[in-house]
Amino acid sequence: MQLTAKHQEYWRRNLNLTLVLLAIWFVATFVMGFFARELMFNFFGWPFSFYMAAQGSLIIYLVIIWVYARKMKALDEEYGVAEEE
Repeated sequence: MQLTAKHQEYWRRNLNLTLVLLAIWFVATFVMGFFARELMFNFFGWPFSFYMAAQGSLIIYLVIIWVYARKMKALDEEYGVAEEE
């Protein structure tokens, strides 16, 4: 099946969004965990490394899911592939 230019642009934008969100996920999960001892400053009265381990990364994960859902819905509507409700 030959993809049209519109299909290729849709998938390019979809992959770019996915790669950006995966990069944010990687930083929140692995980089913050790896450098936790070096991240010693107070954040709302708690050490930042403790906050990121206990709550911060979970909040980031929820934001990633919310952003992906909103952006993909807008992208689907823009390219006319949105599902009917």
